[in-house]
Amino acid sequence: MSDKVQLNQEQDRILSIDFFRGFTMFMLVTGITGVFHILADSQKGGVVIALINKQLEHADWSGLYAWDLIQPFFMFIVGVSMPFAVSKRIARGDSWKKAFYHVLRRSLLLLAFGFMLGSDKDGFSLTNVLAQLSFTYMVAFLLMETDFKWQLAVSFGMIILSDVIYQLWSVDGFNQPFTADHNFGSWVDIAITGKLSNDRWVAFNAIPTSAHTIWGVLVGKLLMKDFPHRKKILTLVIPGIIAVIIGYCMSPYIPIIKRTCTSSFMLVSGGYCLLAMALSYWLIDVLKYRKFALFFAIVGMNPIFIYLFSNLGGKHLLESMLEPFTWRLFGWGGEVTFGVITTILVAAMVWYICYFLYKRKIFIKL
Repeated sequence: MSDKVQLNQEQDRILSIDFFRGFTMFMLVTGITGVFHILADSQKGGVVIALINKQLEHADWSGLYAWDLIQPFFMFIVGVSMPFAVSKRIARGDSWKKAFYHVLRRSLLLLAFGFMLGSDKDGFSLTNVLAQLSFTYMVAFLLMETDFKWQLAVSFGMIILSDVIYQLWSVDGFNQPFTADHNFGSWVDIAITGKLSNDRWVAFNAIPTSAHTIWGVLVGKLLMKDFPHRKKILTLVIPGIIAVIIGYCMSPYIPIIKRTCTSSFMLVSGGYCLLAMALSYWLIDVLKYRKFALFFAIVGMNPIFIYLFSNLGGKHLLESMLEPFTWRLFGWGGEVTFGVITTILVAAMVWYICYFLYKRKIFIKL
């Protein structure tokens, strides 16, 4: 049985969904972006490498770089996958109540993992993507069977509510909606955890970013329909372009700030989610570039496992195992050559772990 046939039979999904999720996870967990960081820090590669490297960093506060889209992509693609997973459960006889308990259990586990990754003996944080996803995942599920108009209304309502609270919050020192550490989200973090969160991310982001997962659910339902390819792509592209344009037009008045998920950021990032999904669908399911898709899709087969592996020291362990060999083989080229090759090999090993699990049909689920 070929890999691509096996993939479709195992996942029973549109392959572009697996590609989208896999590409996002590949960027998030393998550390491959470190190649550009090393080259840019050493001033190798000139202007092109410097520009690419800049896009692989978070905006310091306001503004948007490509790397700021990774978390929205992750939360969005979880939503896209949900209608497929739930419909599969219902088809095999599960009731809505049983599906709800499954989602509740997953949400609690995601919250526990997010708490674990964002906490230490000196304090805790709920800004990790898994902690945020634990909330957005449950909200999206509870709305899944409602009319799409209600889902849109709730998603935009949560975004607008967030903006209004930030604008109207009157507590001294935390009434500056677009100032780092002096906004409503910062006040919530201090109220919950007793301190400001690291890097100015705020736990309250779970409220507006629920829209990413809700929009993903709507896209998943669209892709399940027996519509022509052209109709599906246009249904993604047109709202995507409109959202990006409106978001950027809002930015002079409501800055694009990922760390507090302002409404302008939500529209721009949500628009890019739709456009990226449309591009993935066109490349993979229309033009049939399936071998290319499989390379990335493999990484997305065990997304939570590989995310935890990478964030709990797995990449560092692999790097420690490789360095004695790569330094002796490539150290003659200097620190840059050694660093680039080690980074690429670590990324390859992370990918191979995913491939090893995939070939043995091991899919670790919550």
